[in-house]
Amino acid sequence: MILVSECLYGGRTVRYDAADTACTDEAFLIAREEGLLIPVCPEVCGGLPVPRSAAQRFENRVITEDGSDVTAEFTKGAEEALRIAREHNIVCAILKEGSPSCGSGLIYDGTFSGRKIPGRGLTAEALINAGIPVFNENEIDEALSLVINSAL
Repeated sequence: MILVSECLYGGRTVRYDAADTACTDEAFLIAREEGLLIPVCPEVCGGLPVPRSAAQRFENRVITEDGSDVTAEFTKGAEEALRIAREHNIVCAILKEGSPSCGSGLIYDGTFSGRKIPGRGLTAEALINAGIPVFNENEIDEALSLVINSAL
């Protein structure tokens, strides 16, 4: 089983801006059809509404564009995503790159200038620290390969 950002999974509006970013990769859609994907939105699990203010990670905090500290909500969401991952014996995760929750390689720099820097969102970091490999939406084949190899 693969934990996946719900915004990539599609079917329910969860993104901060209420935009649709459902993944249309053929292999991803097949995995979805076969029931291999478990969707989760850590930000919604943490109690944040849709739509909500844009947020970025700045050091160990997550701050909205208007200056509100939403670190507690993002932390709660990361903890819930990890609980779900453990409950479903998740092999790996495919998470939305750039997100202050789900970014696994790049996140926005916390200045709301549009600049990305190397870093991880709180959920990606929690999963990786728990030993669960995290991939982004451009690494679907790698994630699926890991799942197939773990089943052999």
